[in-house]
Amino acid sequence: MLTYPNIDPIALSLGPVKVHWYGLMYLLAFLCAWGLASYRAKQRDHWSSEMLSDLIFYGAMGVILGGRIGYVLFYEFDKFIADPIWLFKIWTGGMSFHGGFLGVMIAMLFWCYKYKKTWFETLDFIAPCVPTGLMFGRLGNFIGGELYGRPVTDPNFALGMIFPTDPLQLVRHPSQIYQALCEGLLLFIIIWWFSSKPRPRMAVSAVFLIGYGCARFFMEFFREPDADQGFILLGWVTKGQLLSLPMILIGLWMIWYAYQKKIFDWGPQKNSSI
Repeated sequence: MLTYPNIDPIALSLGPVKVHWYGLMYLLAFLCAWGLASYRAKQRDHWSSEMLSDLIFYGAMGVILGGRIGYVLFYEFDKFIADPIWLFKIWTGGMSFHGGFLGVMIAMLFWCYKYKKTWFETLDFIAPCVPTGLMFGRLGNFIGGELYGRPVTDPNFALGMIFPTDPLQLVRHPSQIYQALCEGLLLFIIIWWFSSKPRPRMAVSAVFLIGYGCARFFMEFFREPDADQGFILLGWVTKGQLLSLPMILIGLWMIWYAYQKKIFDWGPQKNSSI
């Protein structure tokens, strides 16, 4: 069994200003996304530094607003009704990937309108930059001791640990680390490799949807369901799994459609925009 590294949630104190690890992980996520996007922009025409800066800004707003609002609507609506101000206390934790995903989708519509880019061209461009952000987010969950895993069946399980925030003090899976590796690092490697060559429009976005949806669905078997949600279907399906299924199905349709149409936004096969 491993010992949980009881890390102070405050990473840095500068007088009255306190920098939380949770916020620092988000900063690292956005900086990493900006670096990866800058590298990808060199492979394409007509992607200026101003466009990239705005792209990251719009994406960040979509993640933060969508992630927080999604968490409230999907998981903690009763808590919001009891204390509406809690919605703005992002540093205390509580973000939903699915809400952040929808937030980014909406934010990209505004960015595309401003820069006259097609929606799926933009989504294909940013999709490979997302998994590293997910990895940092899960590391933030781990440091905060939130969203921990289910109890292990064997108390001597090598990776099991007791989280100080767990009221039951059971030996649990460090599911945040599992998710950081699977939904973050592994998914990044797959999508980065897939997008390293010109692919039909929608194909890269489709691989992200399928990859994340499958990874999240599988990881939910190790993650403790939210106390107020539990299993919502068939006695074993969680809210996270239910929200991931549409992503997988839509992704499968998208990749079929992409290779039927074969519209390319960059590379020697580049087609005119539609």
